[in-house]
Amino acid sequence: MYKIWSYLLLLIVLQVNGIIAQDEEKPNVIFILADDLGYAEVGAFGQEKIETPNIDALAKDGMKFTQFYSGAPVCAPARAILLSGQHAGHAFIRGNHEWGSRGDVWDHKAMLADSSLEGQHPIPAETILIPELLKEQGYATGMIGKWGLGAPHSESVPNSQGFDYFFGYNCQRIAHTLTPTHMWENNQKYHLDNDTLPPRTGLDIGANPKDRTSYEKYDQKDYAPTVSFEKLMDFVKVNKENPFFLYWATPIPHVPLQAPRNWIDYYVKKFGEEDPYYFYENENGSYFPARYPRATYAAMVSYLDENIGKLVQYLKDENLYDNTLIIFTSDNGPTYTGGSDSEFFDSAKPFSSENGRGKGYVYEGGIRVPMVATWPDRIPANTESNLIATFYDVMPTLSEITGSKVSPNADGTSFAPTLTMRGEQVIPEYHYWEFAGYNGQIAVRMGDWKFVWKDIQKGNKEVELYNLVKDVKERNNIADQHPDLVSKFFEIVKKEHITAEVERFKMDAVDNL
Repeated sequence: MYKIWSYLLLLIVLQVNGIIAQDEEKPNVIFILADDLGYAEVGAFGQEKIETPNIDALAKDGMKFTQFYSGAPVCAPARAILLSGQHAGHAFIRGNHEWGSRGDVWDHKAMLADSSLEGQHPIPAETILIPELLKEQGYATGMIGKWGLGAPHSESVPNSQGFDYFFGYNCQRIAHTLTPTHMWENNQKYHLDNDTLPPRTGLDIGANPKDRTSYEKYDQKDYAPTVSFEKLMDFVKVNKENPFFLYWATPIPHVPLQAPRNWIDYYVKKFGEEDPYYFYENENGSYFPARYPRATYAAMVSYLDENIGKLVQYLKDENLYDNTLIIFTSDNGPTYTGGSDSEFFDSAKPFSSENGRGKGYVYEGGIRVPMVATWPDRIPANTESNLIATFYDVMPTLSEITGSKVSPNADGTSFAPTLTMRGEQVIPEYHYWEFAGYNGQIAVRMGDWKFVWKDIQKGNKEVELYNLVKDVKERNNIADQHPDLVSKFFEIVKKEHITAEVERFKMDAVDNL
């Protein structure tokens, strides 16, 4: 009975604020999640080398958020936090977990033979996710791209977690190639016309690393992002007459460096000659070699941008664009491996882009991400917000916009009033991050202040404190000057942290505060 009255009260509040009305058509919702895209890897956020005209156009048509954060600095927990609305002190998934107890989960040939080896540790089946809430409001729900929250044949696959349609990678490890042997369409394998080529396959011994033909084996017939985009467009076309929710979790630009030839050639011409990224079959390497690594990385981003432009144009042609909320962002900051060159692109500008400050770390370069939101019917064009918001705020935001319920376990605050400039925006006192990986880390953003506690699993007890207005690169630790704020930080950690259910995610030092 309490939940029913809470839901009715929510609807009344939304209608009074003017976000929705009973006689209004519900908006379509498209959430585009790039993979490892740095804060400054699109033009609207300062990129000068990679061209992203379509994403930049979305920013001009809508609102750019300058202080938007992922929920975690790596893939799986960021996605779990986004979809569940729970921050990492409460979420079930708090790091990448390959569920290695099943067998050799890194052997791609073994996974091809036995699909039960695919996928990551599953979220609990009873976890309430965004698509389930929107389905209750009559939305068709579709997901395209990378899942990472539950293996095939488990209860935690997309179709069991609220998505009517799924096409993409169930498993993050298989997404380490963009030319895999198969993907998944709903609960069935979808075979591609590619050979098994496991990541870390080096050049043939003796091959000339400066000869482009030495890399031909990495250019297979079916490029997964292309096949996925075709399926994405099919979903939109089938559901265009009714409200739909599309979660597009593209694997781009996560390495390996693989992109369509025309875009690579474009950037080779633009950037000029460069050294290859390579290793031989008898050597240890990361992902796949690439003849033109910088050009290929830029090509991946521009290819994604090109497809976003095609999607937007279709929405405009079908008179769907004005009543479609599109949110574009990234799951974490830029990577440091596989031939990518974050420092060349200044990928996290104005934050630090080097290894130790980007992906995998709770510094700004690892968790602050680009975000633009477009909805011509409601979001004023060419606007900018410095509201601090994060992934776990997305669920209450979409719930407010669509009139759906909010999970009783959600931690976030709706930023719909900021998007639509209607109603009063509630400002949370702080935002919270916790990450069990990379030796254990916690961060808190509280106004201009940012706390970082790292190397927790190694026994570190020292907290870093930064004033982000004065020290955006987080280089000048002033914790010793503000013991009162450090005490406040530990109070927040005690309040927000509950012991992880999964052993791999436990941090004893935090549990015992």
